[in-house]
Amino acid sequence: MPFSIATWNINSVRLRAPLVERLILEQAPDVICLQETKCPDDLFPLARFQELGYRHIEIHGQKGYHGVATLARMPLEVVERRRFCEIPDSRHISVRLDAGGRSIVVHNFYVPAGGDEPDPVINPKFRHKLDFVAEMNAIRAEQDGASGSILVGDLNIAPLEHDVWSHKQLLKVVSHTPVETEGFEAMRKAGGWVDLMRLNVPPEQKLYTWWSYRAADWAASDRGRRLDHIWSSENLAPGLKRIDILRDARGWDRPSDHVPVIARFDFD
Repeated sequence: MPFSIATWNINSVRLRAPLVERLILEQAPDVICLQETKCPDDLFPLARFQELGYRHIEIHGQKGYHGVATLARMPLEVVERRRFCEIPDSRHISVRLDAGGRSIVVHNFYVPAGGDEPDPVINPKFRHKLDFVAEMNAIRAEQDGASGSILVGDLNIAPLEHDVWSHKQLLKVVSHTPVETEGFEAMRKAGGWVDLMRLNVPPEQKLYTWWSYRAADWAASDRGRRLDHIWSSENLAPGLKRIDILRDARGWDRPSDHVPVIARFDFD
């Protein structure tokens, strides 16, 4: 059974609803996980996406900041809207769905960016980010013969050397500092998560999902980072057929600085 799931930091779902519609019309993933929706639940454009076939939508939003939403063609059951670091931000939602004869829990995350200064002593935003990732150790890739787990989102960390345009120049830049990348990879491995984007892409190959708005010509400079991720429990990884990073979406009209990433599976 084919199954596909997309993750995308949309950077305001109301402003960029036409881009989500374009993704639906061109790619039609079974599940779409959005981050940074910047929208309270009562103003989320539900009807707009339901008319396009995504009748099952679960959201965890707030006014003006953060926010995550999971849209699906199949029924969803909310598992949890978790609060991290005792801060009432809308940065996580998990749902359960059935696909390929399996019950799958899908975690949708928006990890704090961390500000500009990579020093937790003088930068509370960076401290929050480190604490948030540490708490993510509690999110495990639960699996058995009839179930599995997927974790997606804007995790705001580029963990590997070639997940950034210049490892050397970004070692002291938030999103690629050693304290972030080491804690991030330790958390992923401890939770039993498989990095699907790197499953069939060698670590020496550049891989990006984000390009800054600050670049005059983002495509020409190509100074990207891999901040968006798709992980799964080990038992789902053999079903992965491919990962599509929709780089062209960075050039769409009024784009997000992130692009959609789609994992496509074929479950036996």
